[in-house]
Amino acid sequence: MAQRIVIDPITRIEGHLRIEAEIKNGKVTDVYSSGTMVRGIETIVKGRDPRDVWAFVGRVCGVCTTVHSLASVRAVEDALDIHIPANAELVRNIMFATQYMHDHVVHFYHLHALDWVDVVSALKADPKKTSEIAQSISHWPKSSPGYFSDLQKRLTTFVESGQLGIFANGYWGHPAYKLPPEVNLIGVAHYLEALEWQKEIVKVHTIFGGKNPHPNYLVGGMACSIGIDDASAINAERLALVGQLLRDAETFVQQVYVPDLLAVAPFYLDWGAIGGGLGNFMAYGDLPTNGINDRTQLKFPAGVILDKDLSRVMEVDPRNDDEIREYISRSWYEYSVGDQEGLHPWKGETNIKYSGPKPPYEYLEVEKKYSFLKTPRWKGHAMEVGPLARVLIGYALGREDFKEIVDSTLAKLNVPAAALFSTLGRTAARGLESLLVAQWALEFYDQLISNIRNGDRRMADTSRFDPKNWPKQAQGVGMTEAPRGALAHWIVIEDQKVKNYQMVVPTTWNASPRDHNGKMSAYEASLMDTPIADPHQPVEILRTVHSFDPCLACAVHLYDQEGKHVSKVKVL
Repeated sequence: MAQRIVIDPITRIEGHLRIEAEIKNGKVTDVYSSGTMVRGIETIVKGRDPRDVWAFVGRVCGVCTTVHSLASVRAVEDALDIHIPANAELVRNIMFATQYMHDHVVHFYHLHALDWVDVVSALKADPKKTSEIAQSISHWPKSSPGYFSDLQKRLTTFVESGQLGIFANGYWGHPAYKLPPEVNLIGVAHYLEALEWQKEIVKVHTIFGGKNPHPNYLVGGMACSIGIDDASAINAERLALVGQLLRDAETFVQQVYVPDLLAVAPFYLDWGAIGGGLGNFMAYGDLPTNGINDRTQLKFPAGVILDKDLSRVMEVDPRNDDEIREYISRSWYEYSVGDQEGLHPWKGETNIKYSGPKPPYEYLEVEKKYSFLKTPRWKGHAMEVGPLARVLIGYALGREDFKEIVDSTLAKLNVPAAALFSTLGRTAARGLESLLVAQWALEFYDQLISNIRNGDRRMADTSRFDPKNWPKQAQGVGMTEAPRGALAHWIVIEDQKVKNYQMVVPTTWNASPRDHNGKMSAYEASLMDTPIADPHQPVEILRTVHSFDPCLACAVHLYDQEGKHVSKVKVL
């Protein structure tokens, strides 16, 4: 007989996610993913000046910080045929790369690692053996026996006091944890070190964008000026600091993040066959080297892979009405054309008028509407987006930078390429692309410095900034690759104001409910057949969900209609 469990809320993510799973004979036999909050930013920006929208949509999330603002200015620039200066493109790329390194490191250590690392087990570690392991996998200087011994003493004090703080409510001692105590101690050490590192790398955003989170953007370029000797501009001192921060970030990724991934993975190679899910992958591509409109010159290439077929990468066109559509047959929305028809985002609607059952409740009414996420499809196909999609598309296209890093990693772990289609592969892909992005960031930085030395200090083109020069009607799309996957904003401008605005974010693709044909999206499909050792402590479900790095928006507590807190399973 199947047992139904509810995990609500899923923690160590951004926003509100509920997972209901049916378990039979120790495996997940059915699963439902529900986003239980409303965003509605698309409605808020209607009627506003298109040049101001980036500041509103940037507040969709405090974790993604820059990506929505970037997609927004690109959408307006696309609609109004605005081409930005090379320096502005380079600064945007540097900020993009900074966000990637920050987001991926924070995600692995502070949101995902605790699905693999048993914190309490680290108390049993031998500091000397821990040091030997750490020094065998990396040249990172903080790896002496004394360093790990001191850390272990601090951790012991936490545990003996009964106040685990940030490590409370974990499933410590769960049989699904397989790391030896020494590797667990390394993980805890780097968890704490990453907390210190992450506050430094975001200074790049404050230098170019004035603040973090939500740095400033500008339709037509960037809202910062270059002045080598000007204390109020991006001067020589600030540029030098950016360079140092990027080099430090590359070092952390190379000597801490990726070695830890390679140290953990051999103990969980069985997860190279779990959590594969759809087998369909999509990326819009990003990091332009010849302007955003030249889609052939992107560091992250665009494309679609279906049914795990790496021999063929298809093109993706977010402008095409026949390619991308959003459905709401299982979502708490209504369309004027009815619930069974999908809408392209330029024609999209955000009508929160549904009057049926909404969260919270004892169980989802899964045969009806059960999520505040819409259900996007590419030519009718459910797609996975994110690091695994980007790495697979680059690899399948034969890009040498992707092939070198993927093949060398597969060789180190002695696993076939098929292992990429899994929870472990998804987790590894995030680290591998961090290595690439760290290198690319320094390339963009060197190009920016070269341009400045050659006398080019242009950061914006405002020649089409005056609405008097705009057409009466225009529409555009701004594409980017957020850390969590393919992100696009579609805008319709009429009489100099926003007539319609739609965002399809990565987690909409991955976490959405079933479509009108009953097809699962990425989260649901990836959780099928997951082995569960203890339904009361479903760490295995958390591993796969966290491997996507969910981002559903800022968190609040959930209550039922009688004011009672809803929580079926406590998780860290």
